[in-house]
Amino acid sequence: MTLPAPFAADLVAAAPRLQGLLDRFPTCRVLVVGDLTLDEFLTGQVERISREAPVLILRHEFTRQIPGGGANAIYNLAKLGAEVIAVGLIGKDVQGEALREIFTAAGINTQGLVIDASRPTVTKTRIVGHARQSVSQQMVRIDRKSDEPASLEMQLALAAAIQTHLGDVDAVVCSDYGEGVFTPPVIEAALGHDHTIVDAQKDLPRYRGATIFTPNLPEAEGAVGYGLPDTATVERASQELRQLTKAKNMLITRGDEGMTLCDRTGTIQHIPAFNRTDVFDVTGAGDTVVAALTLALCLGATEWEAAVLGNLAASLVVRHFGTATTTVAEMKATLAGLCGES
Repeated sequence: MTLPAPFAADLVAAAPRLQGLLDRFPTCRVLVVGDLTLDEFLTGQVERISREAPVLILRHEFTRQIPGGGANAIYNLAKLGAEVIAVGLIGKDVQGEALREIFTAAGINTQGLVIDASRPTVTKTRIVGHARQSVSQQMVRIDRKSDEPASLEMQLALAAAIQTHLGDVDAVVCSDYGEGVFTPPVIEAALGHDHTIVDAQKDLPRYRGATIFTPNLPEAEGAVGYGLPDTATVERASQELRQLTKAKNMLITRGDEGMTLCDRTGTIQHIPAFNRTDVFDVTGAGDTVVAALTLALCLGATEWEAAVLGNLAASLVVRHFGTATTTVAEMKATLAGLCGES
């Protein structure tokens, strides 16, 4: 797509440094604290209408299990080459074991996974059906989760897991999906690192003083208490949110309108969307933004450079169905294309 001329010129000028940052992604070590979710997709072909009830009968073809929620942020970082330590709760169940196996296969350190036998691993099972020679479509979703808060014992175990690794990592990411992991002891432990990146759906002031927050537009609207229909109100909200949270930086992701960054000096910068046409599914794109942004910040990038790389990564994963990841090679090739390189 064609980028606005002033931004395009800035991107071309920054491209050599951005390419160099991408090359160094595998040197980073990151600890991710997250509400871990297993996303399941049970896919089958429609055979007929049931005689028992007016519902479709599917003949099962395959089951796919992938990391979701905070686990997707962890997986994105690993796929970008980083050394990742995962901290979070899983149940004593087959879903928890599946998530651990996925992490292990991707080279992710799972020592920080805490097993809570009293609650299930958060699992979202999607039943996907299709007729012959037709596209697959989600028909229903079944969620397994607990609404009960984690016990104090579990909270302290998570906090201890974080504290064990704080001195060994370049940054800490908090991927908060509201599933009960982020209690005061856990948040306090995570904020013990000098570089803490927060991706939280609500209650942003709980993470007061973090390095950078990455709310999307609805999350930012919920935090400030008013709608953000245009650039002017987004700019106002970014300033207010930075003051509210005492954050060093605030990055509001705006979908096809790109991103708005309010940095530690109060300067506001807008980054246009790199892909507004080939968008298939935005699920998990925020996790991808956080992954690339975090690695860039670990390497000393400016907030603008980090946001640009987060934006670039997200422009690739929205082309795929469901939660997805990208790679450094894909990002480098796409960056070169945006800058007019063959």
